Amino acid sequence: MVSKIERNEWQQQAVEITLNDLKHFGTTVIIAPHPDDESLGCGGTIALLRQLGLPVHVIFVSDGSRSHPNSKKYPAERLRQLRETEALDALKILNVPAANASFMRLKDTAVPNQKDPGFDAAVQQMLASLRQIKPETVLVTWEKDLHHDHQSSFQILKKSVIQLEKQPRILQYLIWIWELGKQKDLPGKQSIKWFRVDIETVAALKKNAVAAHVSQVGRLIDDDPEGFILSPEILAHFDYTDELFIEATV
Repeated sequence: MVSKIERNEWQQQAVEITLNDLKHFGTTVIIAPHPDDESLGCGGTIALLRQLGLPVHVIFVSDGSRSHPNSKKYPAERLRQLRETEALDALKILNVPAANASFMRLKDTAVPNQKDPGFDAAVQQMLASLRQIKPETVLVTWEKDLHHDHQSSFQILKKSVIQLEKQPRILQYLIWIWELGKQKDLPGKQSIKWFRVDIETVAALKKNAVAAHVSQVGRLIDDDPEGFILSPEILAHFDYTDELFIEATV
């Protein structure tokens, strides 16, 4: 696990993205491997962008249907529908219109990477959305984040954006590195550019958006003891007044 002290080291190294800087983000797309990643990783930044009047679109990559695979009350299709509803509830809190959300509905835990069947089809699906939106900035999970779907989502985005007429700026947000990572998993201090966004004024909105993913933060689904839950210990990694990003190159 990456300790608070280690996170603070990256925080101190990071260049601040000010509100004035955020104004230049323009139309922004969030790539969320699962419903809830958008709120955890960059919910505060989303809220600030919306307060500045900038368009924000969210592309949810996986269907989220495997968080409670043994549940009889919530089989895969019902769970998918629930998680999409929760995602829209979270976006409403962050002031993102439902019309700006799209769901690729790739299989949870099996989002194809560049070596898998289905990867090219996923690229074409995402590319179609990006061509329609024409983003100036994209926020996506870190390419080495410690979850298969998170890494695959980055790979799909990378293959998509190189086919765009105009390349957007890409910033990566981190999710599982804070809970599962060890020091060796972090990028070298000299090899990357860290950025931070101060979200103190919208921290409550972010917290409420995370809480809107009810199936993930509590025991709404009570018939799968091994089902996933965002425990207080996990949520503590995102209870900061800033959000960290890594600049990506493609």
